[in-house]
Amino acid sequence: MTNDPAAAPAAARRAPAGAAVLREDVTEAIRAAVVEELAAVGFARMSIEGIARRAGVGKTAVYRRWKSKLHLVLDLIGAVAADGIPVPATGSLYGDVRALLEVMSHVLRHPVASAVIPDLLVEAARNPEIADAVRGALVEGQRRIAEGIVSEAVARGELPAGADPEHALDLVIGPLYWRQVVVRDAVAAGYLDGLARSVVAGLRVG
Repeated sequence: MTNDPAAAPAAARRAPAGAAVLREDVTEAIRAAVVEELAAVGFARMSIEGIARRAGVGKTAVYRRWKSKLHLVLDLIGAVAADGIPVPATGSLYGDVRALLEVMSHVLRHPVASAVIPDLLVEAARNPEIADAVRGALVEGQRRIAEGIVSEAVARGELPAGADPEHALDLVIGPLYWRQVVVRDAVAAGYLDGLARSVVAGLRVG
């Protein structure tokens, strides 16, 4: 035991055992490795061992942050969702819908979306905790955007009062998800233009 008064502040600053700060650069390296691993092998074959090897860390570094590969991917999707997609502001309903379709088409081509979302939906059907996480990560942001597009269109007189943002979201996301994630067909030139016109017509009728 020391009586040196200068030692006390240093000891006080020392983190207690088991409470080491998680390094952000390691966390980001692991997240980047997840994206690369998904693109290389897909969600079903992805493993904590493969992620750790690709990130250049030990498995312990991964498990200290996430308890499973599913929770790791949920966190990654949540981080992407938190970045947010801005509400389009083109000045017209067609322009806003077309801009959203462009962004969502790009998102659905991302390896995280194309490789993981179908698996997550299967897991969500069996696990309420995962269902809540998926809903928060994948749905809430898109709902906010749809509400913004519809409210602006109502304010401009392009849609009647009471137009349903949920209907708008179904019309936008449904066809894209079917084509790009389920069927995995390429989006041909002009497809998004035609789909935007169909969405606008459907909203006006609905």
